[in-house]
Amino acid sequence: MPAITNSRILIIATDGFEQSELFDPRDALIAAGASVTLASPDLNPIQGMKHDEKGDTITPDIRLDAVRIEGYDGLILPGGVANPDTLRTNAAAVSLVRAFVTTGKPVAAICHGPWLLVEADVVNGRTVTGWPSVRTDLRNAGGNVVDQAVAVDGNIITSRNPDDIPAFIEAFSQAVVEAGTVTA
Repeated sequence: MPAITNSRILIIATDGFEQSELFDPRDALIAAGASVTLASPDLNPIQGMKHDEKGDTITPDIRLDAVRIEGYDGLILPGGVANPDTLRTNAAAVSLVRAFVTTGKPVAAICHGPWLLVEADVVNGRTVTGWPSVRTDLRNAGGNVVDQAVAVDGNIITSRNPDDIPAFIEAFSQAVVEAGTVTA
């Protein structure tokens, strides 16, 4: 994984996130020298899931409505079914996703996380992937859907499932370094 020392990464999540899709990228990025901030609709601990069973909780660092994208070099959107389904009805979350994409900052979404890309209307014409049940939504939003561990199209990085996390983290880290806003 490229060194991303001094990078500032934002993760957006709420209750129902897939535990490995939040904690694994977060831990790997911190180990590589990044500063990682978790944003959620409020500051109460949020519940992770290990597939269909409750996992660990984590307390967000900042409320979504307090996030300013200028303070971050990239964005990660973990999956889980409930997490992105809830967040795609949250105006602040959708606005942040759209802002990160349109300003050219790397945005990585895994599993069901690409639902937020659909809601932000940033998929049209992009090559993307996601969990099988999300792929129809991605196609309907104008995406070119592929079935591979990671799809990188410009500043949008997508992956299918927890098995793809190593490739997902690698591609996102590379995108952050290539964006040129951090010390490599």
